[in-house]
Amino acid sequence: MQTNAVIMSQPGAVALGQLPLTAPGPRDIVVEIAHSGISTGTEKLFWDGTMPAFPGMGYPLVPGYEAAGEVVEAGPASGFRPGEHVFVPGANCFDTSCPEPVRGLFGGAARHLVSDAGRVARIDPAMGRDGALLALAATARHALAGFDRALPDLIVGHGVLGRLLARLTVAAGAPAPTVWEIDPVRQGGAEGYAVCHPDDDTRRDYTAIYDASGAPELIDTLIGRLAKGGEVVLAGFYTAPVQFAFAPAFMKEARLRIAAEWSPDDLTATRALIESGALSLGGLVTHSRPAGEAPAAYAAAFSDPGCLKMILDWEAQA
Repeated sequence: MQTNAVIMSQPGAVALGQLPLTAPGPRDIVVEIAHSGISTGTEKLFWDGTMPAFPGMGYPLVPGYEAAGEVVEAGPASGFRPGEHVFVPGANCFDTSCPEPVRGLFGGAARHLVSDAGRVARIDPAMGRDGALLALAATARHALAGFDRALPDLIVGHGVLGRLLARLTVAAGAPAPTVWEIDPVRQGGAEGYAVCHPDDDTRRDYTAIYDASGAPELIDTLIGRLAKGGEVVLAGFYTAPVQFAFAPAFMKEARLRIAAEWSPDDLTATRALIESGALSLGGLVTHSRPAGEAPAAYAAAFSDPGCLKMILDWEAQA
């Protein structure tokens, strides 16, 4: 089977191309993708060439780990059936035996994907393109969940992750957090919480500050805004070393926590929140382009501050 896929041949260069898929096994499903999201975190790092090296990294690659579509083929041991709608968190399903192999890495930006059934999650087809946001919502939930974790009273950054953190905090019944955002374009769109420029906030007794900006130079500033014994949670992705002055952190007895990506339990819990109406994904997708316009879509996703989430629409692709 061949599929259309986004291929990033080098930093700053993407195009749509044809790739061979691996043959599905008895536990696998084949998904026809309707929508996939462009991540302004990890994918941007591949785009601008700043992603730290890790095993399996390299170009050319198929990016993307936010994909939603319909099962068109289901193995006998998969537990799925054709016609069901699923979220696929990327897939390493491109045949590497071809003369010019392409790395899967995340591998979600394609019209068809082959995935082990255990990696996907059923979703309501009515979610439409919002279904591609499930992993990002689950990542926000992962940062918040746990018996020893305080919900944020300050969130730094009003992008998609920051908005999801704020919405989940409100949905949990906690006091509405304050959100910092320096870009006027992104200061709107709050739902049940306040957004302000950090210069307009004089508070210095926050208990839990969640940084969704990915800016390591802010750590000292955030520690200075903590109450004694407070916590800074690094919920973004940081390419530069994270450093902080010890003396102010010592005086505050500050704690630092790193929040990783979602777990399968987070995916399940987040889907339940969405289906119950407790968590809305509305208004987070601000831009959408046909997959055939992938080069322009990637450029806009990483350069337009008004673009919270860019979705590639695959429905016109073979």
